[in-house]
Amino acid sequence: MLNEFNPYVDDNFLDLFYHEIKNFDLDGLNTKVNLHTLKIENNAFVYSELVDKLFDCVVTYCLSRKELEVYKNNRGVYVKAIQKLRKWEHNDGELGEVLLYCFLESHLRAPKIFTKMELKTSPNDYVKGSDGVHILQIDHNNYQLIFGESKLEKSLQRALYDAFGSINDFLNRGTNNIHDEIKLLNTHLERESISPNLYEILKKIIFPSAREEEIFKDNAFGIFVGFEVSFDEESRKLSNSEFRKLIRSKIKAEVESQYSYIQKKIKEYNLHGISFYVYAFPFVEISDTRKRIIKNLMEANNDF
Repeated sequence: MLNEFNPYVDDNFLDLFYHEIKNFDLDGLNTKVNLHTLKIENNAFVYSELVDKLFDCVVTYCLSRKELEVYKNNRGVYVKAIQKLRKWEHNDGELGEVLLYCFLESHLRAPKIFTKMELKTSPNDYVKGSDGVHILQIDHNNYQLIFGESKLEKSLQRALYDAFGSINDFLNRGTNNIHDEIKLLNTHLERESISPNLYEILKKIIFPSAREEEIFKDNAFGIFVGFEVSFDEESRKLSNSEFRKLIRSKIKAEVESQYSYIQKKIKEYNLHGISFYVYAFPFVEISDTRKRIIKNLMEANNDF
């Protein structure tokens, strides 16, 4: 049904990562956990290759389909996109939002409908709501609207705490909540460069008729949690193969140790019946690294 509505980020993006945890299903909670660890060479993460990949991804993340059509084959398209990013010195969260977009498109194969970047008229705009909305076809007539939530913290548990707290707030606050965002989708789609047929299909998915019972739509959340991992001097002295084995197992164990905490937050906020797609991602020196990556993207540079 959505044959002409495809993701921009293809699965080649995933070639950069060890997929340490693959769709781990938390029992009875409609929650799948994934851990993608950036490739390691010479006892370090290959951030330079990640930046190279993100040059293209940041364009399709920041711009709407209509803008991408207008600026197609125009060298100014990259400048147009990065003008929406906040200055790197004060940019603590947008890298996580871009990476969540990339994983939802490349791994889950859920194309974006829009991101909050498309609503910004200046880099300093603050847009309250989810980090973006994607659509996933489960089967012939069952769909999910996936709302994005990204958090980057030193502690993985703190990132999870913040993410689930934000989701609970988004579901229950009086304004700028999930219901307001779904209404916004209709207005947004009318401005997009999509065929009239696709517009009608998307509208039927987002606002299905219970009377007709042809399409069923549920809401879900994609969660990106970035966290910090550190290496001691003794680890750095290991051979390349020993280092890879040690660090990969350490990171995997850290994520696995938080399964019960994810279950606790879902039960605490009574989020049963909602599907969650959790993407965990480790960084070295997370505060400096995330700003350095954004700085490289804003300057069309790669100094890693």
